[in-house]
Amino acid sequence: MHVPDGFIDAPVSAAAGVLAAAAVAVSLRGARRELGGTGPDTGLGAERTAPLAGLVAAFIFAVQMLNFPVAAGTSGHLLGGALAAILVGPYTGVLCVSVVLLMQSVLFADGGLTALGVNITDMAVVTVLVAYGIFRGLVTVLPRGRRSVTAAAFVAAAVSVPAAAVAFTGLYALGGTTDVPIGTVFAAMTGVHILIGLGEAAITALTVGAVLAVRPDLVYGARGSAKPLELRASPLAGAAAGARAGEREPEPAEPARPVVARRSTRRVWLAGVAAALVCAGGVSYYASTSPDGLEKVARDQGMDAKAEEHAAKDSPLADYSVKDIADPRISGGLAGVIGVGATLAVGTGVFVVVRRRRASARDTAVAEAAGDATPPRHSPESA
Repeated sequence: MHVPDGFIDAPVSAAAGVLAAAAVAVSLRGARRELGGTGPDTGLGAERTAPLAGLVAAFIFAVQMLNFPVAAGTSGHLLGGALAAILVGPYTGVLCVSVVLLMQSVLFADGGLTALGVNITDMAVVTVLVAYGIFRGLVTVLPRGRRSVTAAAFVAAAVSVPAAAVAFTGLYALGGTTDVPIGTVFAAMTGVHILIGLGEAAITALTVGAVLAVRPDLVYGARGSAKPLELRASPLAGAAAGARAGEREPEPAEPARPVVARRSTRRVWLAGVAAALVCAGGVSYYASTSPDGLEKVARDQGMDAKAEEHAAKDSPLADYSVKDIADPRISGGLAGVIGVGATLAVGTGVFVVVRRRRASARDTAVAEAAGDATPPRHSPESA
């Protein structure tokens, strides 16, 4: 689905770039709320949510390297919009996929630079909007529980991929640089991406289900569907402590109030990083080498006639291999590891800045409220 330079003309690419920039700007504001990380059903501190969001971006980058066969001579890979939206929220999800697309285009010459707005609009905005809308609708009507969340994730991910294919067809209808009939493009793109969507759905459901089984409090889309871990004070222990302190008659204990336990996310973060490194650094060597859905359709229908060479084609990491390393296993694995590290660093940095801006705005609001609540000081004359 990565659109190269030359597929879409300059005016439509520019318009898509403006739309993508607007979507990212809106997502930056929305992500401030999602990255707050506090509340009765999360048990997370705000300082822990930014690294987890960065991890989601790095994991999506890694799994996107695992092309899987879907038909004769065609492969597919994860887009990640549904997975990101369900794990960390729709606004943060748009930013996660956008960071991945940026790193792929700049470092690995995957997806055109002039087509970056097209790719963000198609692969980040459309997939997240469609997937999260379907997911929330299903979670609302299905019985509450982890199985319902996993099932909703499967359906949402499956639909999001052909939806992105339809969106690409619309962009191609507006600014395609070749004379391929739009009906042909639509049929070819949606047909192959329905199959790819099933693979996307399986990966998304497995990942969401695995996180739900271990830490349901880390799944944004599952908030409210599972009880948080609670710590309760024992009334008997309180009474005994009072008696030991010499009280004549202990007061009746009040009902214990649940306190949400703030559980460490370090193990989950380390496990996620390890999984991403294994996928990108090792398993990717065994991924399908067949062209992905868009590449295959473009080649068969002649849509690639005016494709342009990538501006970063001479990058040391172009085509997901390290320049001057002859062994393909080592070259590809090292490129994958570098990509995971770079995406993790950039993604985490972005989300830390977003979260700090929210914290700064909240502190300013509190300070202003405290200033307004301070009683006025009376002068001697008024007295």
